[in-house]
Amino acid sequence: MKNFAVVKSVDEGSIAEELGIAPGDIISSINGSEIEDYFDYKFLSADSEIELCVTKEDGSECIFEIYNEDAEDLGINFEGMLFGHAKRCANKCIFCFIDQLPQGMRESLYFKDDDSRLSFLYGNYLTLTNMKDEDVNKIIRYRISPVNISVHTTNPELREKMLKNKNAGKILSQIKHFYENGIAMNFQIVLVKNVNDGDELIRSIEELSEFYPLGGSLSVVPVGLTRYREGLFEIEPFTKEDFEKIIDMVEKKQAELLKKHGTRFVYLSDEFYLNADREIPDFDYYEDFPQIENGVGMLASFKEEFLNALQEEKKVAKTGKTAIATGEIAYNFILGLVEKLKMSYNIDASVYKIKNNFFGGKVSVSGLLTGSDLINQLKGENFDRLLITKSMLKADCDVFLDDMTIEMLEKELDCRVVTVLNDGYDFLNKVLGEE
Repeated sequence: MKNFAVVKSVDEGSIAEELGIAPGDIISSINGSEIEDYFDYKFLSADSEIELCVTKEDGSECIFEIYNEDAEDLGINFEGMLFGHAKRCANKCIFCFIDQLPQGMRESLYFKDDDSRLSFLYGNYLTLTNMKDEDVNKIIRYRISPVNISVHTTNPELREKMLKNKNAGKILSQIKHFYENGIAMNFQIVLVKNVNDGDELIRSIEELSEFYPLGGSLSVVPVGLTRYREGLFEIEPFTKEDFEKIIDMVEKKQAELLKKHGTRFVYLSDEFYLNADREIPDFDYYEDFPQIENGVGMLASFKEEFLNALQEEKKVAKTGKTAIATGEIAYNFILGLVEKLKMSYNIDASVYKIKNNFFGGKVSVSGLLTGSDLINQLKGENFDRLLITKSMLKADCDVFLDDMTIEMLEKELDCRVVTVLNDGYDFLNKVLGEE
């Protein structure tokens, strides 16, 4: 299927406006090369002499010769960043969360992407098994970095089994190729009990740390297990004792790497500490928070922001009775922050622990809660407004994973729903009624 770089708009006073390029036009090629995505456009349009081929809405074709010695942006904005469909993942990972979704959800949730462009644009993690040589060459040619790589294990045979892909065992040579060409990387391991933990985890940490500093960091996250695993690879959930052992083991490696490289390099996601009933490490522990979007150090950052906001000039609380909904795993953490807030402000705020009945299993994070679970567990409670994390919703609209909307939730609970960013300042302000 051909990709189309459809013009969405042009900037006022730009080169594109002067040329008469308009919304709906298609940028067919630049200097004779077709463009598949925004990276092609930016790289090819950076030349001082540009031949721009444009297909107008009526089907006519225009060719513009542009002399742009100052490398001025052409001022073209597109409908999307990929100019086509994202590349689908061909792996059959034994831990894939999408394979554990129930039937009947919106179609887009079942799409498995493994597109290198999404890694740079949105922080998505790649297995590298679905990349062609031209994809690798584009990353190196355009200096697209950092590239986020789902490694899971550096053991070739084990990786082939975990991803169920015969091409998965080449991971170290692929990482080495990026390393030798100066491409920055971050790594991720989804940890599965009795599969890639224990000695296999230590091996992966040691082998990946050899790519530092271009291989900047490694995050380890526990496998997510829903109740919809019939017919899938049998995975045993981690116990509290398992989480404790993993923390102790990784902290020992961190101490070694801190001495060797000046960085801890490997970090566990917040879930390990919460499930082990351990204190979340201090803010400074996470250095520059290289993988906070992967749930690594998010609570430490959130707490630091919250405490800093609490120390600022006292605000005026402008709120009635407030409910704060959170997943089971973060309940005690959120409750502790609210109790601190009540020591400084006279507010009526209650924290509600919401069980994830929709996904069931061991899913306990707030971001995977659904509107139906909120309704079922909060119906009949008396409050004026409900605070929820924005991560429960689809990125571009106020829709939960079960397709319930904010408006529907407000109607069912007869209250106002307020979304909160993963930010301690925003949380404090929203609890105090500064919306």
